[in-house]
Order: sequence, then structure tokens, then C-alpha cells
Amino acid sequence: METFEKIFPNLYAYWYKFLNNCLATFQMFIISGSISFVLGLIFGVLLIVFKKDGIKPNKVFYTIISVIINLFRSIPFVILLVFLIPFTRSIVGTAIGVKGAIIPLIFGTVPFFSRQVETALENVDPGKAEAARSMGSGTFGLIFRVYLHESVPELIRVTTITAISLVGLTTMAGAVGAGGLGDFAINYGQGLNHQDIIYACIIILLIFICLLQFIGSLLAKKTTNRELFKHVQKDSVGNPENKS
Repeated sequence: METFEKIFPNLYAYWYKFLNNCLATFQMFIISGSISFVLGLIFGVLLIVFKKDGIKPNKVFYTIISVIINLFRSIPFVILLVFLIPFTRSIVGTAIGVKGAIIPLIFGTVPFFSRQVETALENVDPGKAEAARSMGSGTFGLIFRVYLHESVPELIRVTTITAISLVGLTTMAGAVGAGGLGDFAINYGQGLNHQDIIYACIIILLIFICLLQFIGSLLAKKTTNRELFKHVQKDSVGNPENKS
């Protein structure tokens, strides 16, 4: 502990504030990340369903969803935070703190993740979708048994990329009063000229991002050579052994 105090004297003095801000960053990441994952997955699937050569082509729906996604993707996150303040206050009652950061974080993450999901699903072999369609699979069958099932490794990769991007957004949200490590680094590190606090925040974020990348890469690798999914796939398209 004495060594720690010598290396990070100012961090030691604000230790409990540092822990509270770590917790705030974690809360923003988990809550906004979970909601963004569900919404981004839905919008990404809808883009695949409604696209020109999709499962149920619909130019109007595709254009509406695509325009909304492009609109929010084109707004820099710091400006989006300010732009959404009235809407955020009407939904959660405040525009500051962890609660006030959740809404803008969702709006900043969902458009990005939706396009990532769309790209992942587009890489599915069209022949597999046609084979499933010829065997009588409906819309939901094609979505869950073909597109989502076949793109699991790619979906894990894009989710990892989005999660790492979200960590960056949580620290940016700290610059405008959301709390968390970004707020702590600016106010107690830069504001009070405590360089060790800035170093500590960078180290924590670096460790967190490396951990996310490691878990994402591991899961993607495991699901790429997935024996379990091969059995499920056989059941979905018909097992030749069972037919004989």
C-alpha cells in the first residue's frame, strides 16, 4: 500500500471517488450496452429483411430505417448529448449523472451497431437461405435458423467492436456531467493537475478494453469451429443418416 501511495499519491487521496466513478462507468456500459444490443440487433435484422433482395423486400420500411440510422450516425456524440438533453429529461427526469447518460449512449450506439449487424448478416451464404426457403422455412425460420445462426462468430466480433466503442462514449459522456472515469480524469486529473489520476484512468480503461477484446476473440474462435451448432444445423436442414 505504501508503494501504491508513492506512485499514485493523488489517486490514493481520492480513492473512494475513483471507485465510485469506476462503478458509474460500469453501470453506463452495462445498462446502455444491453439495451443497445437488443435494439441494434432488431434494426440490423430489419434492414436485412426489408432490403431489395431480402427476405421480405420493402423499399419504404428499409428507407425509413436506413435514413434514421444514418441521421443519428452523422451527429458527433458530444453534439448528440446536448441535442438530446430535453428528450432525456422528459424520459428519465435528468440530463446529468448515470441516468442522464443512458439515453444519449443508446442513441449513439444503436445506429453504429445496427450497421455492424447488417454487414455481418449480409455475409451469410445466400445459397443456405435459398435452400432453407425451398424446404419451407418462413420469415422467422430464415432469420433465426439461417441468418442469425450462421453469423454467430461475426456477430460476436461486431458486438466486441461496438462494446469497445461504447467504452469510449461513456468517457466522452463524462465530459458533460455524466460522471464516470471520463469525468474523474477531467475534473480531478486535468482540472487539479494530478497526472497520476489521468494515468490510472487510462490504465483501467486499457485493461477493460483488452479484457473485452480477449473475451470477444475467444468466443468468436470457439463459435467458428462450433461442433454443437453443426448438430443443430443438421437437424434444421435434415440429417441424411436419419433419412436413410
